[in-house]
Amino acid sequence: MKKNIAIIMGGYSSEYQISLTSGNVVYETLDTEKYTPYRIHIFENKWVHVDDNNNEFTVDKNDFSVMVNNTKISFDCVFNAIHGSPGEDGFMQGYFELLNMPHTSCNMYQAALTFNKRDLLSVLKPYGIKTAESFYLNLGDPINEDTIIAKVGLPCFVKANKAGSSFGVSKAHKKEDLQKAIEVAFKEDDEIIIESFLDGIEVSVGVITYKGKTTVLPITEIVSENDFFDYEAKYLGKSQEITPARLTKVQEEKVIAEAKKVYEVLKMKGFSRSEFIFKDGEPHLLEMNTVPGLTRESILPQQAAAANISLTELFDNAIQEALK
Repeated sequence: MKKNIAIIMGGYSSEYQISLTSGNVVYETLDTEKYTPYRIHIFENKWVHVDDNNNEFTVDKNDFSVMVNNTKISFDCVFNAIHGSPGEDGFMQGYFELLNMPHTSCNMYQAALTFNKRDLLSVLKPYGIKTAESFYLNLGDPINEDTIIAKVGLPCFVKANKAGSSFGVSKAHKKEDLQKAIEVAFKEDDEIIIESFLDGIEVSVGVITYKGKTTVLPITEIVSENDFFDYEAKYLGKSQEITPARLTKVQEEKVIAEAKKVYEVLKMKGFSRSEFIFKDGEPHLLEMNTVPGLTRESILPQQAAAANISLTELFDNAIQEALK
């Protein structure tokens, strides 16, 4: 009997449009011999199933079911395609875990931890994971540019602590840039992280649980036409994404080992995509995404293709792992 799969998409953050695109790719790609997919839009003002004619049916939050033409639809598994809150920060994971409903993403704690850049890097440092020098600010803290520069140097990156898709990220080249960059970051979050600039090869490493094993996918090298890998570079074609990355064998082995170590130290499940920059030949972790983009142009699907894993196989595997 075919299993009912709820593909959740949308969300409460600036990333909702990208999430809708990812979710629709999953909807169009799932093996309909095995699954009956349902698009579930999760927004602050409504949770609804949207059918192919754009009719909306309200989700019952008591048991995450939906009534369609007087028939109650319950779900065997949830495919999480929400980037940002509430799909990537632990809220949906906690909800589904309370309902005892299988879902394709990591557990609640791992989602909350990885969504918080500052906490993630702090947890991983004792395990020897290298990171950039950093400085933390909360909304309302006094801002002393000289103190910040003494810690992280120039240029530096100013980032919203809990945001994705490069929303709230700026590169400050001189002292005068810092105040504006901090204001941009605070528009996305009330916590920010300011990091030293690492000048080196940037790579994105997909790690998934595939057929029961931690699997590192072919690595992607990021070459941005812009000053850094910002929103335009990610989504508007202003970058080269080269898979497999042009790394030496030693570099490749090092970053594969680090990415796998991070995934296993955190007891991760499902998809992940971690960003690293090489400094002095060593990979330094920038961040980890636990609901990475799943559009046909996104990095993780590109990496899966390079590993001869089709989108249908990739998504089927995620559901099968969740159903275990």
